[in-house]
Amino acid sequence: MEKTLKIKLVKSLNGRLEKQIATAYSLGLKKIGQTTEQPDNAATRGKIKTIIHLIEVTE
Repeated sequence: MEKTLKIKLVKSLNGRLEKQIATAYSLGLKKIGQTTEQPDNAATRGKIKTIIHLIEVTE
């Protein structure tokens, strides 16, 4: 079974860089409080690193 990461958006996307907003959308996050599960791989880890200050990650 593949490991997954639970990612929750905890800060607003208003006023953020376009790249950060696009990254959040690619993870399936649009609204504050929204949670998504993503596979634990290098691509997802890279996206998380880009917006770590806006999200909460649970393994």
